[in-house]
Order: sequence, then structure tokens, then C-alpha cells
Amino acid sequence: MPRSGDFQRASWTISTPDPVTWHPHLWHPTTQVATSPEPLRVRSARGSELELSDGRRLIDAISSWWVTLHGHAEPAIAAAIARQAQQLEQVIFANFSHEPAEQLATLLSALTGLERLFFSDNGSTAVEVALKIAWQWWRNQGSERRQVISFEGAYHGDTFGAMALGERSLFTDPYEPLLFAVARVAWPHSHWGDDAVEQREQVALRQLEQALETPTAAVILEPLIQGASGMRVVRPAFLRAVAERVQAAGSLLIADEVFTGFGRTGDLFACRRAGIQPDLMALSKGLTGGFLPMGATMASERLYQGFISERPEATFFHGHSFTANPLGCAAALASLDLLQANPERFQQFEVRHTPLLEDLARHPRVRRPRCVGTMAAWDVDAGEASYLNPVGKQIQRQCMQQGVYLRPLGNVVYLLPPLGISEDQLDRCYAVVKQAINTLVPV
Repeated sequence: MPRSGDFQRASWTISTPDPVTWHPHLWHPTTQVATSPEPLRVRSARGSELELSDGRRLIDAISSWWVTLHGHAEPAIAAAIARQAQQLEQVIFANFSHEPAEQLATLLSALTGLERLFFSDNGSTAVEVALKIAWQWWRNQGSERRQVISFEGAYHGDTFGAMALGERSLFTDPYEPLLFAVARVAWPHSHWGDDAVEQREQVALRQLEQALETPTAAVILEPLIQGASGMRVVRPAFLRAVAERVQAAGSLLIADEVFTGFGRTGDLFACRRAGIQPDLMALSKGLTGGFLPMGATMASERLYQGFISERPEATFFHGHSFTANPLGCAAALASLDLLQANPERFQQFEVRHTPLLEDLARHPRVRRPRCVGTMAAWDVDAGEASYLNPVGKQIQRQCMQQGVYLRPLGNVVYLLPPLGISEDQLDRCYAVVKQAINTLVPV
């Protein structure tokens, strides 16, 4: 490590690594190097396709971890960022404001029904902000409400508060002593042809009612779809029943729309499609169309007013260096312009999925098909239902060899492509997945 005075004399050799070996200085997310193939280097991307350094092309069928909303290198968003970069790239947001942030706050307030926007930098921190606002709001009111309720199978992020809210799993096991306790309620996820869903919903609602007998600060949920736990879908009527009970108990409702927001579920927000109005909403992923990292937490005016006080301790002491980054705001505004100008692209996507998924559902290895908006998912009958089920990597490998990039959740396979994917590309995704399932060894 060079001393500060040695900086000018230090020299570094920056070499271009072989594209089929692990880079000597990178640490990839959620990847066990000992058992995983080397990462592929992406040279460029456009629309729904990734171009690798060796010239091969892959259809990005999961929108690069659900962030690439319209398509890669979307010209309107790229141009908006370039214009903003020439005017104002960043400024501290504690003492200043700027037009892109104000425009985005005004627009998202109108679209979500929540009057206040607090900026952060990713989905986990957007959830953390929502949790901290809910907790401190009750404290500012002099209330002792201390319970937080989450749902079984939930995933809300990888920071400590978000991990505590999520399902305990191999992802959280190393940190268990550091996670606070959360009351949990069943998540009555469903699928096409599910005749027993109403009974499971009633069980879950009774559990919620019992949990709410303890004074509760907040209930957090992923509206319509639990993403990371296996694309587990619930019906809108269940969410409305949950919201009614939370409101009756005087608790706050937090909607984690990090994944489901911005058209992913067939409406601009899953809460709108479900017909519920939360007190807080966490947003990220598709917020900037996948161009830049940004998070936002929407809050009601009632909660905002609960922090206005002459008492310094009532202040919400939270912030991020890149809060309300003007480039991210410009990207988000351009992305929202595209969504509002072409609503049929997300409103009609479920219609595009349905016949293709119906055909795939006839396969003897396909179980529990479900589809909401731009997301279609199904389970593959291949032994234990688990994130560690090796069938997911087998299917991923087979599909990539045929030009389609997927990242199954164990034995759960899903498609979540960019809005701009063509009919031919979508057809290709289903055909390649079906072919991959055909190659599996019979169970």
C-alpha cells in the first residue's frame, strides 16, 4: 500500500484479463467461485440483447436482475443523462435542491398517492428508510409500538434491517445473532388452477389478525409477487384484506415495490393493480430504467409531518452521499415519460405471455404456472423445491448455449424480459426453455 507521499511515484499495470477466467480483483455477488463457471464478459448491450466479447448474443430474459425496464441503451434515457451531465452531475442534497429531483418527486407523488419522497441509492436502502421512518414516527408520537410484521418467504434486501424483515434462510444464517425479531404471517401464494387458495388466504388472515393484537408499528409486504423467494404470487383480494386489517389496527403498511414497481405487474405499481394504498412505498430497480442506481421511499404527508418539530431528536437523521443524484433523477424522468407515453407495453404484456405459458404448462415437468404483468414463472418437477436445487443451473447452462440468459431460482424458472422484447425474441425464450427442460434426466 503506497504512503500518501508516494502516490505520484506509484505505478500500476492494468491488464486486460482473459475473458474466460476469473478476474484477479473482482468479487461477484451471490456466487460461489469454487463451484461456478467463469463469468462471461459483456462487450455491449442494446434492446433485449447482450453482446459478449466473443461476439455471441444472448437475449436478456430477466432484464439483468429486473432493472432494465425498456431495454438496454434506451436512447431517450441515455440522451437525458447526457444532457443533465453537462448541467449538474451532483450536489449535496442536505442544503440544496434541484429541478430534476423536484420534478421526479412531484410526478411520483401523483402516481403513488404518497406526497413525500426520500431518496436513497438502492432497493435495500429504500426499505431501510421505510422501516426507520415507520419506527421513528411512532417514537416521535410518544408511542411504544415495537412489533413489525412480515410475511413468510419475504425478501426485502441484504442490509441488516432488510435482512431481518426477510425470511430466515442460508442467506441470513451467518448474521442471525444481529437480526431483530419479526412476527411472521403465512403468504398464501397461488398459481393457475389453484382451487385451495381461498382456504389458505383465510388461514393467513387469521394469523395476521392474531399478530395485530400486539401493538404493531408496521406491516411490510411485496405486493402481488414475492420475487426472490420464487415468484410467489398472491391475489389482489388477499392484499386488500390485509390492508383493511392493518388499517383497522392503526398500524402502518409498507409496500416494497422495489421489484414490482414501474409496470412490472401490468400497472405502474402493484399497489394500484391490487387496489391498496400503503403509508410507505420502497422503490428502486426499474426506477431509472436500469441505467443508474437509485432508490426512493415514498411516504404520506401524515408521516412527514410527524418529523416536523423544534426538538432536534425528532429529525430523521438519515442520508446518502448521492441522495437525489441529478443524473439518476434525469434517467428516472425519461423512463417515466416512456412508460406514460406507451402504457400498452406493460398493460398488454400479460396477454403476450399467456398463450406461450399455457403451451409450456402442458409439459409434464412444468408445475404451478403463474403470470402477472411482465412476469411469467413455473416450477420444474425435479426433486426438492429449493434455491439450491441444481436443476436451475442446468437449465441456465442449456439456455445460454442456445442464446437465452436466465437465472432460475432453484427449480423455479421465470421470464421477466424488458418491455421492448420482440415477439420473435419472446417466442425464442419459451422455445429454448422448453428444449432445456426436455434435456433433464427424468425424476
